Amino acid sequence: MRNFYDMTITDWQEWVREKQLPAFRAAQIHKWMARGVVDTESMTDISKDLRAKITEDFYIGGLTIADKKISAIDETTKYIFRLYDGNTIESVLMKYKHGYSVCLSSQAGCKMGCTFCASTGAGFGRDLSYGEMLAQVAIIGRDSGQRIGHVVIMGIGEPLDNYDNLVNFLKLANDPTGLNIGLRHISVSTCGLVPDMLKFTDEGLPVTLSVSLHAPDQQIRERLMPIAKVYTYDKLLAACRNHTEKTGRRISFEYTMFRGINDQPAHARQLAKQLNGMLCHVNLIAANELESGGYQASDRKTMQKFMQLLIQNGINATIRRELGSDIMAACGQLRRSLEACGKT
Repeated sequence: MRNFYDMTITDWQEWVREKQLPAFRAAQIHKWMARGVVDTESMTDISKDLRAKITEDFYIGGLTIADKKISAIDETTKYIFRLYDGNTIESVLMKYKHGYSVCLSSQAGCKMGCTFCASTGAGFGRDLSYGEMLAQVAIIGRDSGQRIGHVVIMGIGEPLDNYDNLVNFLKLANDPTGLNIGLRHISVSTCGLVPDMLKFTDEGLPVTLSVSLHAPDQQIRERLMPIAKVYTYDKLLAACRNHTEKTGRRISFEYTMFRGINDQPAHARQLAKQLNGMLCHVNLIAANELESGGYQASDRKTMQKFMQLLIQNGINATIRRELGSDIMAACGQLRRSLEACGKT
């Protein structure tokens, strides 16, 4: 049985032909994907007999909302989804001046082992299908009643480690007959899987590539991110330069700041030197202090000084706005908390 959300308009056209149904039924069914349905009963303009045929051949999404928390500070909404096989993932709805954005997960768990990340602590379950990625956006849009115009693939998992499903998701999300989200309004995060970065660059998709850098050199990055032992700092930056040169698009570097580890003035100057001449932006992030992480967050004054040093040395930089701090909106935090309490 296939996931309803894995179907493209072309797939539906083929399906209705096989079922000897009128051709217009394909678009009629497909539009319900963009509306985030979780059952066929919601498809009010489709006959009972046709809904039964859909139910025979497909399961709808395979995602159910297991928990939801809404920030009293900024209306950020964190969703825990339970998958059909019992795995859980997180997604976050964020409100900005330009509209609503969803941060979605690409895997149930993560293999990368970053020492500061809550996603690692819960272990790895499996890759998500592109339909499961799509369903997160569609279901959140339906639940919130909001038009989702931006997507960031920065939730649980390493997107490039689920390469084929990622690329299929991007094409489906951009489909005018589906979610119709512009590729330039989508950001894809990576911890630095260099071969897949090079392959992704050659796809020619005009999304924003966000690289989790978090360090000014190889030694510090190895301490924070085991993947740095496989793909060195120099190789990673070479892949980033290749991306900007081939696509003409700016790289976004994510840089989480930890007190005394990567937040000193010397680190800022070193980082600026490493990124000199690259079309890029550095996004400075206030660390979330996990109970098991052993890291302390840099204070605001230190972050401001770090940012100013980058700017003075020719690197575009900002401090990321913190959203949903009262609901554990950082990737993996709520999922791990719920599992510890036995709620999932």
